Amino acid sequence: MAQSSTEAESAYDQLLSKYKRIANVENAGGILSWDQQVMMPDEGTPARSQQMSALSALRHELLTDDEFGELLEAAEEDDPTEEQAAVLRELRRDYERAARVPNDLVEKISAASSEAIPAWKQAKAEDDFEKFAPHLEKHVELKRKYAEHIDPDRDAYEVLFEDYEPCLPLDQAEDILADVREVLVSMIEDIRESDTELAVDSFEGEFDESEQEELVRDALSTLGYPWDRGRLDTAPHPFSSGTQFDARVTTRYDESDPLGSLFSTIHEFGHALYTLGLPDEHYATPLGEDRNLSVHESQSRLWENHVGRSRAFWQHFLPTFTEHFPEVDASVEEAYEAANQVYDDNLIRVEADELTYHLHIVIRFELERELVSGDLEVEDVPEAWNDKYEEYLGIRPETDSEGCLQDIHWAYGNFGYFPTYSLGSIMAAQLFAAAEEDIDGLDEKIASGEFGDLREWLRENVHQHGRQYETNDLVKRATGEDFAADDFLDYVESKYSEIYDL
Repeated sequence: MAQSSTEAESAYDQLLSKYKRIANVENAGGILSWDQQVMMPDEGTPARSQQMSALSALRHELLTDDEFGELLEAAEEDDPTEEQAAVLRELRRDYERAARVPNDLVEKISAASSEAIPAWKQAKAEDDFEKFAPHLEKHVELKRKYAEHIDPDRDAYEVLFEDYEPCLPLDQAEDILADVREVLVSMIEDIRESDTELAVDSFEGEFDESEQEELVRDALSTLGYPWDRGRLDTAPHPFSSGTQFDARVTTRYDESDPLGSLFSTIHEFGHALYTLGLPDEHYATPLGEDRNLSVHESQSRLWENHVGRSRAFWQHFLPTFTEHFPEVDASVEEAYEAANQVYDDNLIRVEADELTYHLHIVIRFELERELVSGDLEVEDVPEAWNDKYEEYLGIRPETDSEGCLQDIHWAYGNFGYFPTYSLGSIMAAQLFAAAEEDIDGLDEKIASGEFGDLREWLRENVHQHGRQYETNDLVKRATGEDFAADDFLDYVESKYSEIYDL
């Protein structure tokens, strides 16, 4: 028998209170993870592994508790508001997924990650894949078990993909990525055959690391990063993490490549801005959490590519750049060309240009699917990686550090994560096209260093909704169109046809 409205409301409130405890446990784990990558002493791993494992187990216990399930069912039996229905939909998904996974497996996965991260760092520093291989093998085994517990009748990789993009079917994602891959392979080939010479040497030289830090701090301030709710640090693999009250950014520096630190910082700013744009009043509830990694990546790629690599941005920011590095003697057009060159020989995903980046993603996507399915053995990963780079990009890594050890994701056991990078780039183009329609003179505003209207448009159309809408619905509400690759393909074809005179 259905409960009364008062009882149902009480069940909903109790349910939300319980979820807030779960969210806060997870957020505490996020701070420990940030510390492990940024500040923790090298010998801190044994204790950190146990701490992370304990928090993961506690979160899992709280989420799968019988009372949580009973309250969820009671709240669903009433006539929830639209907002409440969205919260219950998200909690139902989280609950059912977690309830199928044994607690000891959750602990093992968390402990494996804490142990794998320093092993990956050491393996990368020493160019020794064998130091990381046992950890990768353990992750593959654990994640297969994890997927089997959730749904033994489906492809394991499809189940893992849903951890990062729970709302898009994998076949829809693959169709979108296939449309992009087909166009980009041909376009990149045309660009490589082009006789157009770009000003690619505009930022050559040695650029002091401390001065680069001052430069990227200026960039963050220019874009509107609120320093009272964030901070900038360095990490081997740049990332952003936190909550709407504390969203931190990391970057890394290469004294021969000032654009690398600039663009990675702008990229992470986009992530942080999304996190900071989630509503304060819904902290630690689904309405105060990000939708998923595809949407999160759309925010970082929008700021990195559609803003940071734009001609308008360099009209505004080049004087700031030359204040820090007066030896740079480049025009706005030369800076724009250098920021958008398509590389013939880049092996590193996070240093890739806007087009070949997606082939880096395809390689990882294909390899991790083969790992999870058992078609690729861990010991064969370096050679398989190198073969795919030669096949897709015409280049071959000489070391594993610049090959299969370059990314941290597999050290976390994050299989299914990589496709969200390209999906995010595609979504970014669709969102930015809609923003251009809605914001009068957006290009001129960027050229004048006025980013407030764009920040507000993104907050209103994306950030403030948290997890209220699923991915396709969120994109449709923001842009008026179904999520598709059309705007991305129009954008890259127009931009790079002009730059390379195709």
